[in-house]
Amino acid sequence: MVNQANATRAGIGVIGGSGFYSFLDDVTEVRIDTPYGPPSDSLFLGEIAGRRVAFLPRHGRGHHLPPHRINYRANLWALRSVGVRQVLGPCAVGGLRPEYGPGTLLVPDQLVDRTRSRAQTYFDGEPLPDGSVPHVVHVSLADPYCPVGRDAALAAARGRGWQPVDGGTLVVIEGPRFSTRAESRWYAAQGWSVVGMTGHPEAALARELELCYTSLNLVTDLDAGAESGEGVSHDEVLRVFAANVDRLRGVLFDAVAGLPEPGEEGAGGEDGDGRTCPCAGALGGMDPGVRLP
Repeated sequence: MVNQANATRAGIGVIGGSGFYSFLDDVTEVRIDTPYGPPSDSLFLGEIAGRRVAFLPRHGRGHHLPPHRINYRANLWALRSVGVRQVLGPCAVGGLRPEYGPGTLLVPDQLVDRTRSRAQTYFDGEPLPDGSVPHVVHVSLADPYCPVGRDAALAAARGRGWQPVDGGTLVVIEGPRFSTRAESRWYAAQGWSVVGMTGHPEAALARELELCYTSLNLVTDLDAGAESGEGVSHDEVLRVFAANVDRLRGVLFDAVAGLPEPGEEGAGGEDGDGRTCPCAGALGGMDPGVRLP
């Protein structure tokens, strides 16, 4: 039984990707205002394995927001404002290697940004509505994903009999179009693993807010340069995602259960949340010039 005081609080956030809007059954819908405008949708809060979880539909519940129009800053700010400190970000991607075919689950450890128009920092020097002005703060993103979260995701997949790819590079493109064949071949030639349209700036913004962020990549297609034929289609992406959504939901449930609770080993943080991973101290004591939620 969740008491009323905790009904609108959660320690774990899940930012859902394409076709993933039914993650929780018994939920409390919470609308959040942020200094950066509205997030993609309401937050939907519920409980999984005794843990309070906030789910946010990345593209909106009606999938009306294309990747380049998502308000990523508002999304991460909204999650933190209800108490979230650990974020899981599943998303659909294209495989850049023949062995990463549809149905592959990859938990990346690196990220390449090929986007162009997205606001990707809170520290832009622009005044907020309350009059506060962010300072210039440079946050390390050498290792963009939380090591503790990655371990939990990998263990959850293996526990479900879904052998994941441990590590790899996600290259994030602007969208909403898919890659040309030449672009896809170039990405593969760099040694990158998968390509998607979300995941950045989510990881960077999460780091600036000292949140743990873990990406789980479900391969829905071989990208244009990794196959012959006409290339990927939107219908194909949705079809493969739908075929794997129950499987992915199970992995996410188990990953939520496997994340360390406050006070457990692997879980400090500036507000006593128990995390000891590098994410929890990403600002290194620097004054961001704005009050974080």
